[in-house]
Amino acid sequence: MGRADDRRARQRGGRRAAPRDRSAQEPAADSRASGAAPTLTEPPAEASADPGPIPGGRAAARRAAQAQARGKKKGKKDGRSLLRRMFTWKKVLGTFLGACLLAIGAFIAAYMMIDIPTGNADALKQSNVIRYSDGTVLARDGDLNRENVALSKIPKPVQRTFVAAENKTFYNDSGVDLKGTARGILNTVAGRGAQGGSTITQQYVKNYYLTQEQTVTRKLQEIVISLKLDRQKSKDYILAGYINTSYYGRGAYGIQAAAQAYYRVDADRLTVEQGAYLAALLQAPSQYDWAAATPTGKKLVQARWNYVLDNMVGQKWLDKTERDAMKFPIPLDPKPAAGKKGQVGYLVDAANKELARQLVASGRAATRSEADALVDRGGWTITLNIDKKKQAALEAAVKDQLTSKLDKKKRSVDGDVQAGAVSVDPKTGKVVAMYGGTDYLEHYLNNATRTDYQPASTFKPVILAAALAHDAKNQDGDTISVNSMYDGTSKRPVVGSAIGFAPENEDDQDYGPVTVQTAMNKSINSVFAQLGVDVGMDKVMETAKALGMDTADLKAVPAQTLGTMGASPLQMAGVYATLDNHGKKVTPAIIEEAESSTMTIKPNPIGEEVISREAADTVTSVLTGVVDDGTAKTSVRDNDKRNGQKVAGKTGTSDDNKSAWFTAYTPDLVTSVGLFGESAKAPHPQVTLTGATGLIPGKGRINGGGYPAQIWAEYTFGVSTKVSKFDLDTTQGAAVQPTASPTPSPTANPSPTSSPSPSPKPSNSPSPSPTPTPTPTNSPSPSPTPSNSPSPTPTGGDTVGSTGGNPFDPGDSQ
Repeated sequence: MGRADDRRARQRGGRRAAPRDRSAQEPAADSRASGAAPTLTEPPAEASADPGPIPGGRAAARRAAQAQARGKKKGKKDGRSLLRRMFTWKKVLGTFLGACLLAIGAFIAAYMMIDIPTGNADALKQSNVIRYSDGTVLARDGDLNRENVALSKIPKPVQRTFVAAENKTFYNDSGVDLKGTARGILNTVAGRGAQGGSTITQQYVKNYYLTQEQTVTRKLQEIVISLKLDRQKSKDYILAGYINTSYYGRGAYGIQAAAQAYYRVDADRLTVEQGAYLAALLQAPSQYDWAAATPTGKKLVQARWNYVLDNMVGQKWLDKTERDAMKFPIPLDPKPAAGKKGQVGYLVDAANKELARQLVASGRAATRSEADALVDRGGWTITLNIDKKKQAALEAAVKDQLTSKLDKKKRSVDGDVQAGAVSVDPKTGKVVAMYGGTDYLEHYLNNATRTDYQPASTFKPVILAAALAHDAKNQDGDTISVNSMYDGTSKRPVVGSAIGFAPENEDDQDYGPVTVQTAMNKSINSVFAQLGVDVGMDKVMETAKALGMDTADLKAVPAQTLGTMGASPLQMAGVYATLDNHGKKVTPAIIEEAESSTMTIKPNPIGEEVISREAADTVTSVLTGVVDDGTAKTSVRDNDKRNGQKVAGKTGTSDDNKSAWFTAYTPDLVTSVGLFGESAKAPHPQVTLTGATGLIPGKGRINGGGYPAQIWAEYTFGVSTKVSKFDLDTTQGAAVQPTASPTPSPTANPSPTSSPSPSPKPSNSPSPSPTPTPTPTNSPSPSPTPSNSPSPTPTGGDTVGSTGGNPFDPGDSQ
C-alpha cells in the first residue's frame, strides 16, 4: 500500500494503515518470481470500503482501536480523565491563591468595619429566679459581687501568676494566638466547641466586650477587637481588665471579690501562693473550688497550681529556691449568702450546677468555666422538679429520725454527723426532694451531691446486675443465677484473680455455702468478691458506668466489690432508679426547665436501655429479700407506717463506720439516704460515726439498716401511700421465690435434712474455697439451703429478725 492509499484508508475508516514490513513484501516477490498471480485475501470492493487488517500491522491496529475506545468513554480525551483535566496543579494553585486573597480582603474589610464596642455594663446583670415545681418562688439569686482594683495595688508577683497560668507570651504577643484561634474556629465549625488557645487579651475581650456564644462570627469579632485593643491600649490596661472581669467561682467576679471569697483578704494582701491558686481557678472555678471539689478535682487544681509556679520559675519571675519552699494554700470555707438559709442554698446551688452542665452538654457554652459565668450573670427563670410537699416531708423525716437525737454539747461525735438524701421519680427522672444538710449557712457542702464517701454494700446490686446482664459463669463454668451457690467463709481468698483478695465479712462471720440471694440479704463480702471476679471486674465497672456511676480513673480490681469508690446519694438514686425503670437509664434531674431571653434548657432524664429488663427486674426481685428477710427487716418491713407498699433496697456501711447508707425504692419512688462522718474541725477529714446519738448499745455502730433506713421509711411511707406491685419480668429472686435467710451457727453442723431446698430448681455448684477448712465453724452446713424458720442472732452479727431488740440498731452488714 502506497502513501496515497494509506491516507485514503485513514480518511475512510478512521484507522491508520499499518506500515509495510518485510513479511508482507517477501511473498509478493516470490509470486512474481514464479510467474504466479498474487493471491488476494479480500475482494477489492470490500478493501476499498474497509481496508481491514494490514498484514504485519495487527499490533499497531489493536493499539489504535483501544485508544479510540478509551477516548469515547465518559468524555475522556487524549487518554486523560475529566477529573485530571479539571484539577491541574495550575488550577488548584490558582484557586488556593484566590481564596487566600478573598480571605485577606474580607479580614481587612472586617478590621475596617468592626470597632471596639462599649463594655458590658454591670447594670445588665440580673437575678436568677428559682421556682418550685408548682411555680411558687423558692429564691432569687444572682447579686453581682465585683469590686475593681487598680493593677498598681496588686503585687507584681501576683499579677504574673495569671500570665504564667494563661499566656506566658502575653507581654510580647500581638494579642492574638493565630494557631490557637484557627483551631478554635475549626472546632466551632465542627461543633466540638472551643478547646483553649486564646490569649489573655482575647479572653478579656470575650469577657468584657462580647458574649460567651460559640459562633464563627463572634470568634472573628474577638480576633479583630483583640488586635485593635492590643495596639491602642497598654498591656497593663489589658491585664487589669482581665483579672477584674474574670469569674472565680463562689459568685466572685474579679480578683478583689475572689481574694475575699477564698482567703478573707484584700487583693493587695495576696501572697504568690494564693495568687497562683486564684489564677488556677480560672480554668474551672466550680471543679477547682477546694470546699466543693472531689478528690480528683483537688488533685487537678494542685497540679494546676504547681504548673503556674513552675512557669514563673521558667520565666525568671520566681526564684526556684523560694518556689520549692512554697506550700499549697488551702482556701477558707465559703460564707454562704444570708438568703440561702436551711435547704434553700443547697437547692439553688444544685440547680445552678446542673444548668451549667446542661449548657455545656447542649453546646451553648464551650467550657464549664464559661457555663458557670453564664449562669452567674443571671437573667434565668429556673423551674425545679422539687415537690414542696415531698421536700418538707424529707426534711421532717431527717429531723425526727436523726438530727433531733444529736447533741454535740454532750457528745463531740454528734457534731461530726452529716446527712444527705435524694428522692427521684423513676418513671420521669425528676428529683422531687433533696436534703443537703442541716443548714446551708452552717455547712456549705451539699451532702446529697458530694462524691467523697464510699457507697459500701449499696454497690453489691451493681455486681449482680453485671453478672445477669453478661450471662456470667462461675469458676465451675455454670451460668450464674440467683440460686447459684457460693462459699460465704470470711477472709476466703478469691479464685481466678491475678490480684490476691480475701475480704472479711462483718464481725468476721462465716456463713459457709449460701445462695446469691442469701448473700445479698446478709451482705456477705466474701461471696460478692468472688462473684465480681467471676463476672470480670472490667465488666462490673462497665455496668456501673452504664447505670450512672462515675467510674473515671477507677481500677477494675476485686477491692471495688466492697464499694470502695466514691459516690453520692444523687448518683446512687440514679443507679437504683434505672433498676426500678426496668433497665432504662435514669439520670436524675433537679431542673424541669431553665429559660433566659436567648435560650431554653430542658433536660431529658430518661435514656435508652442500658441493661436488659430481665436483668434489672431480677435485681429488683432479689432486693425485696433484703427488706423482707435481710438487713432492713426491722426498720422497713416491720415499720408500723408501712401499708403494704412493695419495697426493694440495700443497706451499706463502710470501713471504720465512716458512712452508712440505705438506698431503696417502691414501684413509684426511689430514695437514697446517706450518713457521713465528717469532722466539724477544719480541714474536715472523714471520721467515724460510731457512738453518735448515744442511743445504740455496745459499740454504738451506725449501720445502714439503722438511722438511714428509718429516715427512708418515715419519708417514703408518708408520701407514697399508693400500694402497687413491681411489674417484674423474671422468674428469679425473693419476689417470686421467697425464702428466709439463715443465720449461721458458729459451732456445729446442723443435720443435712434440716434445710429444704430454697428452690424447686437445682442450683449451680458452689465455687469451692481453694483452701477449705475442715473445722465445723467454716462449714456450718453441708446443705446449701437456708432454714425456713428464723434463727437466733449471733453475737456481734446482724440483727435481722427480733422486733424486741434495739430499734436504733437493726444491724445491717456492710
